[in-house]
Amino acid sequence: VQLVESGGGLVEPGGSLRLSCVASGFTFNWYTMSWYRQAPGRERELVASIISVGGRTDYADFVKGRFTISRDNNKNTVSLQMNSLKTEDTAVYYCNAHWAGALRTIDYWGQGTQVTVSS
Repeated sequence: VQLVESGGGLVEPGGSLRLSCVASGFTFNWYTMSWYRQAPGRERELVASIISVGGRTDYADFVKGRFTISRDNNKNTVSLQMNSLKTEDTAVYYCNAHWAGALRTIDYWGQGTQVTVSS
């Protein structure tokens, strides 16, 4: 199983970045895909999720209206378009795949990609 993130980097406040996560080794379209982030000294927090089928999305309040999550089940890819970035968005961003069954759950994580928002 692999989740490989890309697209992080340094951007000025107000700028944009697009993160991508390519998945392999599991049945991608069975899984809810999410982006989490973790800033130094803080706990990992959920940023956005998109369910396996139907495309319903959920966002943390602090990114609503600025970030957009999307997925392509044909390419096993989930993306996060981040606009109007703020300094407080600086963090390592992680891709997550989640499956919940009647008796167990499965979570896979990527290695993370650094996003730094600074002037």
